Amino acid sequence: MASTADIRNGVVLSIDGQLWNVVEFQHVKPGKGGAFVRTKLKNVMTGKVVDKTFNAGAKVDIENVDRRDFTYLYNDGEGFVFMDVADYDQITVGAATVGDAANFLLENQQVQIALNNGNPLYIELPASVVLEITYTEPGLQGDRSSAGTKPATVETGYEIQVPLFLETGTKVKVDTRTGDYLGRVN
Repeated sequence: MASTADIRNGVVLSIDGQLWNVVEFQHVKPGKGGAFVRTKLKNVMTGKVVDKTFNAGAKVDIENVDRRDFTYLYNDGEGFVFMDVADYDQITVGAATVGDAANFLLENQQVQIALNNGNPLYIELPASVVLEITYTEPGLQGDRSSAGTKPATVETGYEIQVPLFLETGTKVKVDTRTGDYLGRVN
C-alpha cells in the first residue's frame, strides 16, 4: 500500500474496485487542521471525472498500468487483434474496450494500449488519422448558402461532415477525438 505522498499526475488508483487516473493533485496544508490532498480523478473505463479529497498520510492503492505500443492487425468478428511491436505477441481486445476508436482504426495503424495485469483498459489513438472518402454526394455549384458541408463516408464506415468540393477517393485528415474534418491530404 502506498500513501497520499505517492500521488502524482498519471498515477492510476484503485478505489472501490474501479480504476481512476489522477488528472490533477494538490497537497494542501491549511493553517488550522490537518493537511490533505485534493485530487481530480478520471475513471479509466467510463471517462467520468470526479473530485476527491484524501487526508494526508492516508493509504491508497496504486495500480500498475503499462502503456505499450501496438499495431492494429484486423477485426476477427469477436474483437480487434493487435500485435505488440516489442515482442510480436498478439492480443484480442473486445469491441466494448475499443469503443469509438473503431471508427478510426485502419490495418497496420500504430496505437497505444493501457494494460493492467495483462488486461487491456483503453486504447489511445494518434490525435489525427488520414482516411479515404469512399462515398459522398457530388457538391452542387452555387450551393453555398449554408456552411458548405455534406456527409461523407470514410473507409472505416464512419460518416463525417466535409466541405462541398471534396469528392469520392479524396484522402482527408480526421480528428480522432471529435471526428471533425481537419483538411485534405495530397
